[in-house]
Amino acid sequence: MQLSGHFSLNELTKSQTATRKGINNTPSPEQVENLTDLCIQVLEPTRRHFSKPMVITSGYRSGDLCLAIGSNPNSQHALGMAADFEMFGEDNKSLAKYIRSELIYDQLILEYWEEDDPSSGWVHCSYNKDNNRKQSLTYDGKDYKEWLT
Repeated sequence: MQLSGHFSLNELTKSQTATRKGINNTPSPEQVENLTDLCIQVLEPTRRHFSKPMVITSGYRSGDLCLAIGSNPNSQHALGMAADFEMFGEDNKSLAKYIRSELIYDQLILEYWEEDDPSSGWVHCSYNKDNNRKQSLTYDGKDYKEWLT
């Protein structure tokens, strides 16, 4: 099932952990709707802007999958509102800067990014059709900090 021009439901629900552990990672219709909104409002515009494929490293996670990986079963990933991604050949900070300045989003986190290694880390972004806070953060594995630059 296509969620948008370049993104499929399979791509946003694929999980090696779920496959390995036999965890059902099938979203509800409401979660599919949230994933579709995320694709249309954030992922598609970003892919079009950079004209390169994106790699979704984590999209929808069922509550059981969240527990299996040590994540919060009430996270935005579990609601179908968030994805982690990167784009090979692009600095992850550039991706995040584009989203921050050009798109509507709920939460944007530049995770594990290091100045001396522009391809390091990944971008986490969520979209909530009912309440987009435009919260921008960085995360270094220890602390979340407001992203000011």
